[in-house]
Amino acid sequence: MTPRVTAGARGGRRAAAALSGARGFALAAHRLESARSLDEVVQTAAVLAAEMLRARLAATCRIEHETMRVLHHEPASDPRHGWRLLTTYRAEDRPALRRLIRERESWVAHAQDVTGQPTEPGAEGAGDPVEVAQLLEVGAASSLGAPIVVNGAVWGEIFALRGPDGGLFTTDDVATAEVLAALVAGAIARVDLEEQIRHLVADDPLTGLANRRVADNAAEAALESGEEVCIVMCDVDGLKRVNDELGHDVGDDLLRSVADVMRRAVERLPGSTAARLGGDEFCLVTVGQHRAEVAEVMLSTTLDFPLPHGAAISYGLASTAITGEISARHLFRRADIAQYRVKRARARARQSAVPIADPAVTAERVVVAGAAAITAAQSGVVPRLCALAAATTETLGGSAWAVLMQRDGTASAVARGGSPADGDHEQLVTQVVHGAWLVEIGASPHAAQGPAVTTALHALAAVAIEGAS
Repeated sequence: MTPRVTAGARGGRRAAAALSGARGFALAAHRLESARSLDEVVQTAAVLAAEMLRARLAATCRIEHETMRVLHHEPASDPRHGWRLLTTYRAEDRPALRRLIRERESWVAHAQDVTGQPTEPGAEGAGDPVEVAQLLEVGAASSLGAPIVVNGAVWGEIFALRGPDGGLFTTDDVATAEVLAALVAGAIARVDLEEQIRHLVADDPLTGLANRRVADNAAEAALESGEEVCIVMCDVDGLKRVNDELGHDVGDDLLRSVADVMRRAVERLPGSTAARLGGDEFCLVTVGQHRAEVAEVMLSTTLDFPLPHGAAISYGLASTAITGEISARHLFRRADIAQYRVKRARARARQSAVPIADPAVTAERVVVAGAAAITAAQSGVVPRLCALAAATTETLGGSAWAVLMQRDGTASAVARGGSPADGDHEQLVTQVVHGAWLVEIGASPHAAQGPAVTTALHALAAVAIEGAS
Protein backbone atom coordinates (compact mmCIF):
# COMPACT_ATOMS: atom_id res chain seq x y z
CA MET A 1 0.00 0.00 0.00
CA THR A 2 1.15 3.55 -0.59
CA PRO A 3 -1.19 5.86 1.34
CA ARG A 4 -0.64 9.57 1.54
CA VAL A 5 1.87 10.76 4.09
CA THR A 6 0.26 13.00 6.66
CA ALA A 7 1.40 16.52 7.29
CA GLY A 8 2.85 15.33 10.59
CA ALA A 9 4.88 12.67 8.83
CA ARG A 10 6.34 15.14 6.32
CA GLY A 11 6.55 18.09 8.67
CA GLY A 12 10.03 19.13 9.69
CA ARG A 13 11.76 17.30 6.79
CA ARG A 14 14.47 19.90 6.40
CA ALA A 15 15.06 20.17 10.13
CA ALA A 16 15.45 16.39 10.46
CA ALA A 17 17.82 16.21 7.48
CA ALA A 18 20.02 18.84 9.08
CA LEU A 19 20.23 16.98 12.38
CA SER A 20 22.38 14.01 13.20
CA GLY A 21 23.34 11.97 16.22
CA ALA A 22 21.32 12.26 19.39
CA ARG A 23 19.35 15.31 18.23
CA GLY A 24 18.31 13.54 15.02
CA PHE A 25 17.13 10.46 16.92
CA ALA A 26 15.27 12.65 19.43
CA LEU A 27 13.36 14.32 16.60
CA ALA A 28 12.69 10.94 14.99
CA ALA A 29 11.33 9.59 18.28
CA HIS A 30 9.09 12.65 18.66
CA ARG A 31 7.64 12.26 15.16
CA LEU A 32 7.01 8.55 15.64
CA GLU A 33 5.35 9.26 18.99
CA SER A 34 2.92 11.57 17.17
CA ALA A 35 1.78 8.75 14.87
CA ARG A 36 -1.63 7.48 16.00
CA SER A 37 -2.09 4.50 13.68
CA LEU A 38 -0.01 1.77 12.09
CA ASP A 39 -0.31 3.45 8.68
CA GLU A 40 1.10 6.67 10.11
CA VAL A 41 3.98 4.83 11.79
CA VAL A 42 4.82 3.03 8.54
CA GLN A 43 4.75 6.24 6.50
CA THR A 44 6.73 8.24 9.04
CA ALA A 45 9.37 5.50 9.30
CA ALA A 46 9.98 5.56 5.53
CA VAL A 47 10.25 9.36 5.51
CA LEU A 48 12.71 9.32 8.42
CA ALA A 49 14.81 6.58 6.82
CA ALA A 50 15.10 8.61 3.61
CA GLU A 51 16.13 11.72 5.56
CA MET A 52 18.46 10.25 8.15
CA LEU A 53 20.21 7.85 5.77
CA ARG A 54 20.35 10.34 2.90
CA ALA A 55 18.75 7.67 0.72
CA ARG A 56 17.42 8.11 -2.78
CA LEU A 57 14.68 5.69 -1.82
CA ALA A 58 13.66 4.18 1.53
CA ALA A 59 10.92 1.79 2.51
CA THR A 60 9.15 0.27 5.50
CA CYS A 61 8.58 -3.43 4.87
CA ARG A 62 6.46 -6.09 6.57
CA ILE A 63 7.74 -9.65 7.01
CA GLU A 64 5.28 -12.51 7.56
CA HIS A 65 5.83 -16.24 7.00
CA GLU A 66 9.30 -15.52 5.63
CA THR A 67 7.85 -13.26 2.95
CA MET A 68 8.60 -9.52 2.77
CA ARG A 69 6.34 -6.92 1.18
CA VAL A 70 6.70 -3.16 0.96
CA LEU A 71 4.11 -1.20 2.96
CA HIS A 72 5.33 2.28 2.03
CA HIS A 73 8.28 3.75 0.16
CA GLU A 74 9.60 7.31 0.11
CA PRO A 75 9.41 9.15 -2.18
CA ALA A 76 6.00 7.64 -2.69
CA SER A 77 5.91 8.19 -6.48
CA ASP A 78 9.45 7.38 -7.59
CA PRO A 79 8.95 6.39 -11.26
CA ARG A 80 12.25 4.51 -11.42
CA HIS A 81 12.07 2.10 -8.50
CA GLY A 82 8.66 2.31 -6.89
CA TRP A 83 7.14 -0.43 -9.02
CA ARG A 84 10.00 -2.82 -8.19
CA LEU A 85 9.46 -2.30 -4.48
CA LEU A 86 5.78 -3.19 -4.66
CA THR A 87 6.58 -6.85 -5.27
CA THR A 88 7.01 -9.44 -2.55
CA TYR A 89 10.22 -11.29 -1.72
CA ARG A 90 10.65 -14.77 -0.31
CA ALA A 91 13.45 -15.42 2.17
CA GLU A 92 14.35 -18.60 0.33
CA ASP A 93 15.32 -16.45 -2.68
CA ARG A 94 17.13 -13.71 -0.72
CA PRO A 95 19.99 -14.88 1.53
CA ALA A 96 20.33 -11.47 3.17
CA LEU A 97 16.63 -11.43 4.01
CA ARG A 98 16.86 -14.98 5.39
CA ARG A 99 19.70 -13.98 7.74
CA LEU A 100 17.80 -10.86 8.79
CA ILE A 101 14.77 -12.97 9.76
CA ARG A 102 16.57 -15.83 11.45
CA GLU A 103 19.54 -14.06 13.01
CA ARG A 104 18.16 -10.49 13.19
CA GLU A 105 21.21 -9.38 11.27
CA SER A 106 21.35 -6.14 9.29
CA TRP A 107 22.88 -6.27 5.83
CA VAL A 108 24.52 -3.92 3.33
CA ALA A 109 25.31 -4.39 -0.38
CA HIS A 110 27.35 -2.34 -2.88
CA ALA A 111 27.28 -2.44 -6.67
CA GLN A 112 30.33 -0.15 -6.91
CA ASP A 113 33.46 0.51 -4.89
CA VAL A 114 34.57 3.75 -3.21
CA THR A 115 36.07 4.95 -6.51
CA GLY A 116 32.76 4.54 -8.31
CA GLN A 117 33.86 1.49 -10.30
CA PRO A 118 31.47 -1.47 -10.58
CA THR A 119 32.20 -4.29 -8.17
CA GLU A 120 33.08 -7.70 -9.46
CA PRO A 121 30.61 -10.52 -8.77
CA GLY A 122 31.47 -12.04 -5.40
CA ALA A 123 33.93 -9.27 -4.58
CA GLU A 124 34.89 -8.99 -0.91
CA GLY A 125 32.81 -6.39 0.90
CA ALA A 126 30.17 -6.16 -1.88
CA GLY A 127 27.62 -8.07 0.16
CA ASP A 128 25.03 -10.60 -0.90
CA PRO A 129 25.21 -11.25 -4.67
CA VAL A 130 21.41 -11.26 -5.00
CA GLU A 131 21.18 -7.75 -3.53
CA VAL A 132 24.09 -6.60 -5.68
CA ALA A 133 22.30 -7.94 -8.76
CA GLN A 134 19.20 -5.92 -7.89
CA LEU A 135 21.30 -2.78 -7.44
CA LEU A 136 22.76 -3.26 -10.89
CA GLU A 137 19.29 -3.89 -12.31
CA VAL A 138 17.94 -0.56 -11.03
CA GLY A 139 21.12 1.45 -11.61
CA ALA A 140 21.79 2.06 -7.90
CA ALA A 141 25.05 1.92 -5.94
CA SER A 142 24.31 0.79 -2.38
CA SER A 143 21.50 -0.62 -0.25
CA LEU A 144 20.92 -1.77 3.30
CA GLY A 145 18.33 -3.45 5.48
CA ALA A 146 17.80 -3.37 9.24
CA PRO A 147 15.34 -5.60 11.14
CA ILE A 148 12.32 -4.16 12.98
CA VAL A 149 11.91 -6.40 16.03
CA VAL A 150 8.56 -6.12 17.86
CA ASN A 151 7.89 -8.11 21.03
CA GLY A 152 10.82 -10.39 20.40
CA ALA A 153 9.99 -11.29 16.78
CA VAL A 154 11.09 -9.81 13.45
CA TRP A 155 8.12 -7.69 12.34
CA GLY A 156 9.67 -6.10 9.28
CA GLU A 157 12.61 -4.26 7.77
CA ILE A 158 13.88 -0.73 7.18
CA PHE A 159 15.24 -0.66 3.63
CA ALA A 160 17.28 2.13 2.02
CA LEU A 161 18.95 2.62 -1.35
CA ARG A 162 21.42 5.19 -2.72
CA GLY A 163 22.15 6.14 -6.31
CA PRO A 164 25.57 6.25 -8.00
CA ASP A 165 26.19 9.78 -6.74
CA GLY A 166 25.02 9.19 -3.18
CA GLY A 167 28.04 7.32 -1.85
CA LEU A 168 28.11 3.95 -0.19
CA PHE A 169 26.37 3.08 3.04
CA THR A 170 28.85 2.78 5.92
CA THR A 171 28.81 0.95 9.24
CA ASP A 172 27.63 4.21 10.83
CA ASP A 173 24.67 4.25 8.42
CA VAL A 174 23.82 0.68 9.37
CA ALA A 175 23.95 1.67 13.05
CA THR A 176 21.66 4.63 12.31
CA ALA A 177 19.21 2.33 10.53
CA GLU A 178 19.25 -0.11 13.45
CA VAL A 179 18.49 2.62 16.00
CA LEU A 180 15.72 3.99 13.77
CA ALA A 181 14.31 0.46 13.40
CA ALA A 182 14.25 0.13 17.20
CA LEU A 183 12.32 3.42 17.50
CA VAL A 184 9.89 2.24 14.83
CA ALA A 185 9.43 -1.07 16.68
CA GLY A 186 8.50 0.82 19.83
CA ALA A 187 5.94 2.91 17.94
CA ILE A 188 4.42 -0.21 16.34
CA ALA A 189 4.13 -1.93 19.72
CA ARG A 190 2.45 1.18 21.14
CA VAL A 191 -0.19 1.55 18.42
CA ASP A 192 -0.79 -2.22 18.46
CA LEU A 193 -1.46 -2.08 22.21
CA GLU A 194 -3.76 0.92 21.75
CA GLU A 195 -5.64 -0.96 19.03
CA GLN A 196 -6.00 -3.99 21.31
CA ILE A 197 -7.39 -1.77 24.06
CA ARG A 198 -9.83 -0.16 21.62
CA HIS A 199 -10.87 -3.63 20.51
CA LEU A 200 -11.50 -4.74 24.08
CA VAL A 201 -13.48 -1.59 24.85
CA ALA A 202 -15.45 -1.30 21.60
CA ASP A 203 -15.90 -4.82 20.20
CA ASP A 204 -18.00 -7.78 21.17
CA PRO A 205 -15.49 -10.60 21.80
CA LEU A 206 -17.68 -13.40 20.44
CA THR A 207 -18.78 -11.88 17.12
CA GLY A 208 -16.32 -9.04 16.50
CA LEU A 209 -19.18 -6.59 15.98
CA ALA A 210 -19.35 -3.31 17.85
CA ASN A 211 -20.77 -3.45 21.38
CA ARG A 212 -23.62 -1.56 23.04
CA ARG A 213 -21.44 1.43 23.92
CA VAL A 214 -20.45 1.92 20.28
CA ALA A 215 -24.06 1.50 19.14
CA ASP A 216 -25.25 4.13 21.63
CA ASN A 217 -22.55 6.57 20.51
CA ALA A 218 -23.32 5.91 16.85
CA ALA A 219 -27.00 6.62 17.42
CA GLU A 220 -26.28 9.85 19.31
CA ALA A 221 -23.94 11.06 16.57
CA ALA A 222 -26.44 10.11 13.87
CA LEU A 223 -29.24 12.05 15.56
CA GLU A 224 -27.02 15.13 15.76
CA SER A 225 -26.51 15.03 11.98
CA GLY A 226 -30.09 16.09 11.29
CA GLU A 227 -30.52 13.32 8.69
CA GLU A 228 -32.99 10.46 8.84
CA VAL A 229 -31.86 7.88 11.39
CA CYS A 230 -33.09 4.30 11.47
CA ILE A 231 -32.52 1.73 14.18
CA VAL A 232 -33.16 -1.94 13.52
CA MET A 233 -33.44 -4.18 16.57
CA CYS A 234 -32.86 -7.88 15.91
CA ASP A 235 -33.54 -11.01 17.91
CA VAL A 236 -32.52 -14.59 17.12
CA ASP A 237 -35.40 -17.05 16.97
CA GLY A 238 -34.33 -20.58 17.86
CA LEU A 239 -31.13 -19.85 19.81
CA LYS A 240 -32.40 -21.49 23.02
CA ARG A 241 -33.44 -24.59 21.10
CA VAL A 242 -30.02 -24.80 19.43
CA ASN A 243 -28.24 -24.37 22.78
CA ASP A 244 -30.41 -27.03 24.43
CA GLU A 245 -30.29 -29.58 21.61
CA LEU A 246 -26.86 -29.02 20.03
CA GLY A 247 -24.82 -27.34 22.75
CA HIS A 248 -23.57 -23.85 23.46
CA ASP A 249 -20.61 -24.11 21.08
CA VAL A 250 -23.06 -24.53 18.21
CA GLY A 251 -25.11 -21.68 19.69
CA ASP A 252 -22.03 -19.46 19.61
CA ASP A 253 -21.49 -20.39 15.97
CA LEU A 254 -25.10 -19.40 15.31
CA LEU A 255 -24.50 -15.97 16.86
CA ARG A 256 -21.45 -15.56 14.63
CA SER A 257 -23.66 -16.36 11.64
CA VAL A 258 -26.04 -13.61 12.72
CA ALA A 259 -23.09 -11.22 12.96
CA ASP A 260 -22.14 -12.15 9.38
CA VAL A 261 -25.65 -11.27 8.20
CA MET A 262 -25.40 -7.92 9.99
CA ARG A 263 -22.03 -7.19 8.35
CA ARG A 264 -23.51 -7.89 4.93
CA ALA A 265 -26.31 -5.45 5.67
CA VAL A 266 -23.72 -2.83 6.67
CA GLU A 267 -21.94 -3.34 3.34
CA ARG A 268 -25.19 -2.46 1.56
CA LEU A 269 -25.88 0.55 3.80
CA PRO A 270 -22.77 2.80 3.82
CA GLY A 271 -22.19 4.64 7.07
CA SER A 272 -24.21 2.21 9.18
CA THR A 273 -23.10 0.48 12.38
CA ALA A 274 -23.89 -3.09 13.39
CA ALA A 275 -23.59 -4.15 17.03
CA ARG A 276 -24.32 -7.02 19.36
CA LEU A 277 -26.07 -5.65 22.43
CA GLY A 278 -25.82 -8.87 24.42
CA GLY A 279 -27.28 -12.37 24.39
CA ASP A 280 -29.19 -12.81 21.13
CA GLU A 281 -29.89 -9.07 20.68
CA PHE A 282 -28.32 -7.26 17.74
CA CYS A 283 -28.92 -3.84 16.23
CA LEU A 284 -28.20 -1.77 13.15
CA VAL A 285 -27.90 2.03 13.23
CA THR A 286 -28.16 3.88 9.92
CA VAL A 287 -27.90 7.57 9.08
CA GLY A 288 -28.93 9.28 5.86
CA GLN A 289 -30.72 6.16 4.58
CA HIS A 290 -34.45 6.13 3.83
CA ARG A 291 -36.39 3.71 6.00
CA ALA A 292 -37.77 1.92 2.93
CA GLU A 293 -34.22 1.25 1.72
CA VAL A 294 -33.17 -0.02 5.16
CA ALA A 295 -36.17 -2.34 5.29
CA GLU A 296 -35.45 -3.61 1.78
CA VAL A 297 -31.80 -4.30 2.60
CA MET A 298 -32.70 -6.19 5.77
CA LEU A 299 -35.29 -8.19 3.86
CA SER A 300 -32.99 -9.16 0.98
CA THR A 301 -29.96 -9.81 3.20
CA THR A 302 -31.74 -12.13 5.61
CA LEU A 303 -33.36 -13.99 2.73
CA ASP A 304 -30.07 -14.32 0.84
CA PHE A 305 -28.19 -15.58 3.91
CA PRO A 306 -30.49 -17.77 6.02
CA LEU A 307 -29.29 -18.95 9.41
CA PRO A 308 -28.37 -22.59 10.07
CA HIS A 309 -30.27 -25.10 12.25
CA GLY A 310 -33.68 -23.62 11.36
CA ALA A 311 -33.01 -20.40 13.28
CA ALA A 312 -34.15 -17.03 11.99
CA ILE A 313 -33.88 -13.30 12.66
CA SER A 314 -36.87 -11.27 13.82
CA TYR A 315 -36.39 -7.53 13.62
CA GLY A 316 -38.22 -4.26 14.05
CA LEU A 317 -37.39 -0.86 12.56
CA ALA A 318 -37.87 2.63 13.97
CA SER A 319 -37.12 5.79 12.00
CA THR A 320 -36.95 9.47 12.90
CA ALA A 321 -38.95 10.12 9.73
CA ILE A 322 -41.86 8.47 11.54
CA THR A 323 -41.19 9.36 15.16
CA GLY A 324 -39.93 12.92 14.62
CA GLU A 325 -37.38 14.36 17.01
CA ILE A 326 -36.60 11.74 19.62
CA SER A 327 -33.77 10.61 21.88
CA ALA A 328 -31.56 7.66 20.99
CA ARG A 329 -32.86 5.75 24.00
CA HIS A 330 -36.49 6.10 22.90
CA LEU A 331 -35.69 5.29 19.27
CA PHE A 332 -34.05 2.06 20.40
CA ARG A 333 -37.12 1.38 22.51
CA ARG A 334 -39.50 1.87 19.58
CA ALA A 335 -37.44 -0.46 17.40
CA ASP A 336 -37.45 -3.01 20.20
CA ILE A 337 -41.24 -2.82 20.50
CA ALA A 338 -41.56 -3.29 16.75
CA GLN A 339 -39.27 -6.32 16.93
CA TYR A 340 -41.35 -7.94 19.68
CA ARG A 341 -44.50 -7.40 17.62
CA VAL A 342 -42.89 -9.22 14.72
CA LYS A 343 -41.71 -12.03 16.96
CA ARG A 344 -45.17 -12.52 18.45
CA ALA A 345 -46.79 -12.42 15.03
CA ARG A 346 -44.42 -15.07 13.71
CA ALA A 347 -45.06 -17.32 16.67
CA ARG A 348 -48.78 -16.91 16.19
CA ALA A 349 -48.54 -17.64 12.46
CA ARG A 350 -46.65 -20.88 13.12
CA GLN A 351 -49.16 -22.27 15.53
CA SER A 352 -51.70 -24.92 14.63
CA ALA A 353 -53.78 -24.77 11.50
CA VAL A 354 -56.94 -24.04 13.50
CA PRO A 355 -58.59 -20.90 12.07
CA ILE A 356 -58.24 -17.71 14.12
CA ALA A 357 -61.81 -17.41 15.45
CA ASP A 358 -64.73 -16.68 13.13
CA PRO A 359 -64.94 -13.61 10.87
CA ALA A 360 -67.07 -11.58 13.30
CA VAL A 361 -64.72 -12.17 16.23
CA THR A 362 -61.66 -11.54 14.06
CA ALA A 363 -63.16 -8.26 12.77
CA GLU A 364 -63.77 -7.15 16.36
CA ARG A 365 -60.15 -7.93 17.31
CA VAL A 366 -58.89 -6.03 14.26
CA VAL A 367 -60.94 -2.95 15.17
CA VAL A 368 -59.74 -2.94 18.79
CA ALA A 369 -56.05 -3.41 17.90
CA GLY A 370 -56.13 -1.00 14.95
CA ALA A 371 -57.94 1.80 16.79
CA ALA A 372 -55.54 1.56 19.75
CA ALA A 373 -52.52 1.70 17.43
CA ILE A 374 -53.83 4.73 15.53
CA THR A 375 -54.57 6.58 18.78
CA ALA A 376 -51.05 5.92 20.14
CA ALA A 377 -49.26 6.83 16.91
CA GLN A 378 -47.49 10.11 16.16
CA SER A 379 -49.46 12.69 14.21
CA GLY A 380 -49.34 12.44 10.44
CA VAL A 381 -50.75 10.06 7.86
CA VAL A 382 -47.66 7.85 7.50
CA PRO A 383 -47.11 7.14 11.22
CA ARG A 384 -50.81 6.38 11.68
CA LEU A 385 -50.99 4.05 8.69
CA CYS A 386 -47.77 2.28 9.74
CA ALA A 387 -49.17 1.74 13.22
CA LEU A 388 -52.43 0.46 11.76
CA ALA A 389 -50.69 -1.93 9.36
CA ALA A 390 -48.37 -3.32 12.04
CA ALA A 391 -51.14 -3.85 14.60
CA THR A 392 -53.64 -5.46 12.23
CA THR A 393 -50.99 -7.68 10.60
CA GLU A 394 -49.99 -8.91 14.05
CA THR A 395 -53.63 -9.52 14.98
CA LEU A 396 -54.18 -11.52 11.80
CA GLY A 397 -51.01 -13.59 12.30
CA GLY A 398 -49.29 -12.11 9.25
CA SER A 399 -45.56 -11.62 8.84
CA ALA A 400 -45.15 -8.48 6.70
CA TRP A 401 -46.93 -5.26 5.85
CA ALA A 402 -46.38 -2.17 3.70
CA VAL A 403 -47.64 1.38 3.25
CA LEU A 404 -47.54 2.73 -0.32
CA MET A 405 -48.51 5.94 -2.09
CA GLN A 406 -50.02 5.90 -5.58
CA ARG A 407 -48.90 8.49 -8.16
CA ASP A 408 -49.75 8.41 -11.85
CA GLY A 409 -50.95 4.85 -11.58
CA THR A 410 -47.76 3.64 -9.90
CA ALA A 411 -47.53 2.67 -6.23
CA SER A 412 -44.21 3.32 -4.43
CA ALA A 413 -43.41 2.03 -0.98
CA VAL A 414 -43.26 4.58 1.82
CA ALA A 415 -42.65 2.12 4.63
CA ARG A 416 -42.42 -1.63 5.16
CA GLY A 417 -42.35 -3.78 8.24
CA GLY A 418 -42.55 -7.29 9.50
CA SER A 419 -40.19 -10.24 9.63
CA PRO A 420 -38.00 -10.92 6.59
CA ALA A 421 -37.17 -14.34 7.98
CA ASP A 422 -40.75 -15.28 7.25
CA GLY A 423 -40.38 -14.44 3.58
CA ASP A 424 -40.49 -18.15 2.77
CA HIS A 425 -43.72 -18.69 4.75
CA GLU A 426 -47.06 -18.30 3.02
CA GLN A 427 -49.24 -15.37 4.00
CA LEU A 428 -52.32 -13.71 2.57
CA VAL A 429 -52.20 -10.01 1.71
CA THR A 430 -55.19 -7.71 1.93
CA GLN A 431 -54.91 -4.42 0.06
CA VAL A 432 -56.79 -1.47 1.51
CA VAL A 433 -57.03 1.58 -0.75
CA HIS A 434 -58.10 5.03 0.42
CA GLY A 435 -57.43 7.95 -1.91
CA ALA A 436 -53.76 7.99 -2.87
CA TRP A 437 -52.82 5.56 -0.11
CA LEU A 438 -52.49 1.80 -0.38
CA VAL A 439 -51.97 -0.34 2.73
CA GLU A 440 -50.92 -3.98 2.38
CA ILE A 441 -51.84 -6.02 5.46
CA GLY A 442 -50.51 -9.53 5.95
CA ALA A 443 -52.53 -12.37 7.41
CA SER A 444 -51.98 -16.02 8.22
CA PRO A 445 -53.67 -18.42 5.79
CA HIS A 446 -55.44 -19.78 8.87
CA ALA A 447 -56.93 -16.42 9.87
CA ALA A 448 -60.66 -16.00 9.44
CA GLN A 449 -61.54 -13.99 6.34
CA GLY A 450 -64.71 -12.41 5.05
CA PRO A 451 -66.52 -9.13 4.38
CA ALA A 452 -66.60 -8.22 8.07
CA VAL A 453 -62.81 -8.26 8.33
CA THR A 454 -62.35 -6.38 5.04
CA THR A 455 -64.89 -3.72 6.06
CA ALA A 456 -63.12 -3.25 9.40
CA LEU A 457 -59.77 -2.71 7.68
CA HIS A 458 -61.17 -0.15 5.23
CA ALA A 459 -62.89 1.74 8.04
CA LEU A 460 -59.70 1.86 10.09
CA ALA A 461 -57.71 3.14 7.10
CA ALA A 462 -60.24 5.92 6.60
CA VAL A 463 -59.99 6.88 10.26
CA ALA A 464 -56.18 6.94 10.13
CA ILE A 465 -56.05 9.10 7.01
CA GLU A 466 -58.96 11.44 7.55
CA GLY A 467 -58.14 11.90 11.22
CA ALA A 468 -54.61 13.04 10.36
CA SER A 469 -55.79 15.83 8.07
